[in-house]
Amino acid sequence: MSSPLQEAAQRVAKEFDYTDDEVLKAGKHFITQMQEGLLKDGTSMSQIPTYVTGVPNGTEKGVYLAVDLGGTNFRVCSIHLHGDTTFTLTQSKVAIPKELMIAKTAKELFDFLAKQIGLFLKEHHEEHFESHLRRRNTAASSPAGYRDENIFKLGFTFSFPVHQIGINRGTLIRWTKGFDIADAVGKDVCQLLQDAIDALHLPVRVSALVNDTVGTLMSRSYTSPGKTPTVLGAIFGTGTNGAYVEKLANIKKGLEGAYDKSTGQMVVNTEWGSFDNELTVLPTTVYDRDLDTASVNPGIQMFEKRVSGMFLGELLRLAILALHKDNLIFTDAAAIESTSPLKTHSGVDSSILSVAAADESDDLAALRKEIAVQLAVKQANVEDAKAIKTIAYAIGRRAARLSAVAVGAIVVQSGRLDTSSGAAGAEVWEDDIVDVGVDGSLVEFYPAFEEHMRAALRKVDGMGKSGERRVRIGIAKDGSGVGAALIALVAEGVKETV
Repeated sequence: MSSPLQEAAQRVAKEFDYTDDEVLKAGKHFITQMQEGLLKDGTSMSQIPTYVTGVPNGTEKGVYLAVDLGGTNFRVCSIHLHGDTTFTLTQSKVAIPKELMIAKTAKELFDFLAKQIGLFLKEHHEEHFESHLRRRNTAASSPAGYRDENIFKLGFTFSFPVHQIGINRGTLIRWTKGFDIADAVGKDVCQLLQDAIDALHLPVRVSALVNDTVGTLMSRSYTSPGKTPTVLGAIFGTGTNGAYVEKLANIKKGLEGAYDKSTGQMVVNTEWGSFDNELTVLPTTVYDRDLDTASVNPGIQMFEKRVSGMFLGELLRLAILALHKDNLIFTDAAAIESTSPLKTHSGVDSSILSVAAADESDDLAALRKEIAVQLAVKQANVEDAKAIKTIAYAIGRRAARLSAVAVGAIVVQSGRLDTSSGAAGAEVWEDDIVDVGVDGSLVEFYPAFEEHMRAALRKVDGMGKSGERRVRIGIAKDGSGVGAALIALVAEGVKETV
């Protein structure tokens, strides 16, 4: 006979059920919102055209640069593509001085970034750098200057809201993450970086403005086995987003910048975290409502608040507190310390869900240790741990099933399932594989995340068992580095054709 605590935990877990019928309905709605976003701006899902009109196939060669300004650090990388789906990466990382995050002018910050690129080139590409200086000096009298192929092409991952108006053009909408340089708002961030690079006479051209999710798609497409191009790059980590390859003919809203029309396709950044902000098909528990009310952005990013690692720990925290309020959990000599993350909004790290899912022991020793260390609850008993495991499992499973809605809907929308080589039975021929690249702590470290996702994928309208079998899900690493370099490569092709 189960205890009152276990019965209560089961009731809470049941609230996080997401049924097959709900998956079916949500998949249809996801496609509807995708199509609305392709028609016009200002819709629930932004569906941002990226001006990237091709994905790599693993045969590309060359050395490209990538820089990543995503928060308090600035990363500079050079990526040597070997042409056989492999690459070599060299990188350096430096902290952004606090005073530059709130500088009076954009020039101060971008001069610092350009200086780091120069230092990186001198350290890791000294011969190329020195020969460039020699060529520049000898070619100074020539109108043509130095030859174009001696210039490094650079992909710029800039993880702040921008209005992209070309593959290497985008104006800053606003700063986030502690940056506040009013002078930069409304300016083209690629041009700001290029001006700073040119002032130092560096052999570098800013070829592409990069979203890290688009980079994930590119990275996976280069490194994935076989000849099938990747259709979707998805991040399931602290946040969640997806970028996919769409038919150009389906993008009805205006495109401002130049792009290569010859491929007939373009990568679209979905910004799917805001899918169904209206809560037409998304599940909503009392814990979801409380989380949203206390968030910095109530009423928006509703899909992300049910799927991403930033929020799953908070859902668990709210559920545990509800049980504690009813004197059901942590009653047997266990005490929640005053410094416990359970007492702090968003204090519980989502990694505890992975620990809970992975611990299959009778005494749940690993989970109880995590409760003691991460939650600052001493002497939690097996019953307490079992209840937390039950609820954590339900929250994680729901997140995976919701992820399947997004992945499945995009695979269906892409049209890749419309063609088949006719392989019989359970066999899937290479030409029929639909490749999906994923990145992020949730998909990498949460046990059975893909298993739960695949079970729900089969229920997405237009997918079924036969479609799900054709989907190959693989880890895509370093979208902001390798992916950015690959977009710089693709961008150079665009420059030559427009």
